[in-house]
Amino acid sequence: MAITMRDVAEMAAVSIKTVSNVINDHPNIKPETRSRVLSAIEDLGYQPNLSARGLRSGRTGVISLIIPDLKNAYFAELADAVMTAASKRGQAVIIEQSGGERERELQILRGPRMRMVDGVLYSVLGLEQEDADLINIPTPIVLLGERIFNGPADHVTMQNVEASQAATEHLLELGCTRLLAFGAHPGEVIGSAGLRLEGYRRALNRASVPYREELTVDVQTWHRADGAQAMRRVLGSGLAFDGVVAFNDSLALGAMSVMQDAGLKVPDDVAIIGFDDIDDTRYSLPALSTVDPGRQEIAETAVRMLLERINGAAAGLAPREFESSFKIIARGSSGRGPVKVPRN
Repeated sequence: MAITMRDVAEMAAVSIKTVSNVINDHPNIKPETRSRVLSAIEDLGYQPNLSARGLRSGRTGVISLIIPDLKNAYFAELADAVMTAASKRGQAVIIEQSGGERERELQILRGPRMRMVDGVLYSVLGLEQEDADLINIPTPIVLLGERIFNGPADHVTMQNVEASQAATEHLLELGCTRLLAFGAHPGEVIGSAGLRLEGYRRALNRASVPYREELTVDVQTWHRADGAQAMRRVLGSGLAFDGVVAFNDSLALGAMSVMQDAGLKVPDDVAIIGFDDIDDTRYSLPALSTVDPGRQEIAETAVRMLLERINGAAAGLAPREFESSFKIIARGSSGRGPVKVPRN
C-alpha cells in the first residue's frame, strides 16, 4: 500500500496541513516540527505527488543542478549531497554537465529545460566576474563555486584561501620547507586554483618560509591522470621537494601513485595533503590527508536558500553570501593523526 501524507502526519504527530507546509518549504514552521516531519518522510519513504502539486501551485517540484563534470569526484559527491538534501524537501533534481565551458554554461541556462524547473543551483567554471549580469534571469538561482562574487544571485561557496592556508600550515608544522603548490592555473586570481594558491602563499609568509616560483606546479585540469602526469614532469626535472599541497584530492592521488612508483616513501620522504575529502581518500595507501571543505553544509544550505527564493520566503532580500566551515583531516600521507580544527 502506498504511503500517504496522512501516514506521515500520524507518525510525526502533526496535521496533514503541517506536512504539506513542510513539503512546500513554508517558512513559518518551527525547526523541531520541520525536523520531525522530515524524519517521518524519510523513515516511511513517502514520495510527494509532484505532478498534482505542480498543477495546484504552478511549480514542478524539480530543481536543476548545473556542474562542470561528473568525472570529477568532488562534483559527483556534491551532486549526491544535493539530491539527498532536495529529496528531504520533496524536490527532484535534474543534473546538467557544462564541461566548464563558458558558451555551454550559457546555453544550458537559456535552454528549454529551464521551463521544467523551479530553480537552479549553478556551479560555474567558464564564466567570470564580468559575466555576472548574464545570469540575471527570472528563474531563481543559487551560485556555487568561486568564479562570480557579489553577483545578482545568492552564492554558496567554501573558504578556499583559509582552508588552503591551513593545509599548507599542516605540512609546515611537520617540518616540511619545500612544498609544491600542486595544481596552479597561470594568472588565475578568482577561481579555486587562484584562491588556493593565495592560501598557500599566506601560510609560507606566516611561517617566514620564502615563496619559490619553481615549486608552483601548473596543472590545467584536476583529474587523477593530470596529477600523475604533472608529478612525472616534476620528478624528471630533478626539483627537490619534501611536501605536496595538492589543490584537489584527485591530483594528490595521481601524484602519490607516481611518487611511490619512483621509490619515494609517503610520508617519510614526501608528505602530501589534498583538498575536498572525497571518498577515495580513505582507501589509498597510505590514506590521504585532506581538507574537508564542508560539502554537506554547502549542499544543504544551497538547497535551502534556493527553496526560500522559489517559495518567496526570501523575497526582498539582497543576494546572500555563505561560506561553509572546513577542517583538516590528518591521515597517513602526512603522518597519522587526529582531525584538526582550523585555527582562527
